[in-house]
Amino acid sequence: MKITVLGAGAWGTALAIQAAARHEVVLWARDPAAVAEMRNQRRNVHYLPEAALPEALQIEGDLGLAVAHAVQQQGLIIIATPMAALRSMLAGLPDGAQVLWLCKGFEAGTGMLGHEIAREVQPRLRVGILSGPSFAQEVAAGQPTALVAASEDEALAQAAVAAFHSERLRVYTSNDPVGVEVGGAVKNVMAIAVGTADGLRLLAEGRGDVSQAPGLNARAALITRGLAEMLRLGLALGARAETFMGLSGMGDLVLTATGDLSRNRRVGLLLAEGLPLAQILRDLGHVAEGVYSAPTVLARAQAKGVDMPIAAAVVAVLEGRLSPVEAVDQLMSRQSRAEV
Repeated sequence: MKITVLGAGAWGTALAIQAAARHEVVLWARDPAAVAEMRNQRRNVHYLPEAALPEALQIEGDLGLAVAHAVQQQGLIIIATPMAALRSMLAGLPDGAQVLWLCKGFEAGTGMLGHEIAREVQPRLRVGILSGPSFAQEVAAGQPTALVAASEDEALAQAAVAAFHSERLRVYTSNDPVGVEVGGAVKNVMAIAVGTADGLRLLAEGRGDVSQAPGLNARAALITRGLAEMLRLGLALGARAETFMGLSGMGDLVLTATGDLSRNRRVGLLLAEGLPLAQILRDLGHVAEGVYSAPTVLARAQAKGVDMPIAAAVVAVLEGRLSPVEAVDQLMSRQSRAEV
């Protein structure tokens, strides 16, 4: 199979590395300097420096040539850009192309999910999403990982299995792209919340006073109630409840909220230290989608009448209206209710 990966960030590079062992793969990068560097050094020095690029993996800087590589043979195009670039990437693809995207979130401004953007800008594409609990470094290293390919087009989902399923990378299928996309978007926001609470605990431990700090009980509560918020929004947008018990819901939430490689969790940890958001994002060097998705997640929930107090607290912290301590206190002081 011929596969083109559009976007040479960490995740796109990792997936291209894995697929190149069995397929003809082109990895496209926008920056000519990055293209030259990857060709010469056979490493993505900026985003995934520890992983060698296979000699069989083609590095391309011409978008038209990269797209043609997959389209001419009815192969797969994988969009691995941040969510902000998904619209423009989809708009430039030819009718009938088979496309999966890796980005997770709601589009800023419109509040749209990926499948809604695709329907608006290029309805004649065959589209889906590849998601699930996955850190790029582990995928590139060949460590065991499970993903889900979600599309209303069963043949496209099966093409994703043929492209990426292997002894180290297991790919399941789903016909609920709405649920998979909501899970992928909301889990990033919840990871910021969990990271913030964990950061407050670490600061308290450093001072030798953990009596009032959030602990492991708080982490479990945030993850569980975060899953409930994810489920409520998903159902309101037409998803199926069982999707959120799977890889793109509970699985991705647990990984992103607790894993040390999580950028969104890292944002929360640094917010707890009192660092300004602009500095955190500058020093991070990678996109933390939860920062950009949080206001849009909340706006979409409010438009549907869905209560998402954890997401609201995260937005308030990101916007500087609440401190991390005040956000935790606000969540704990909410009136008791039935657990739904």
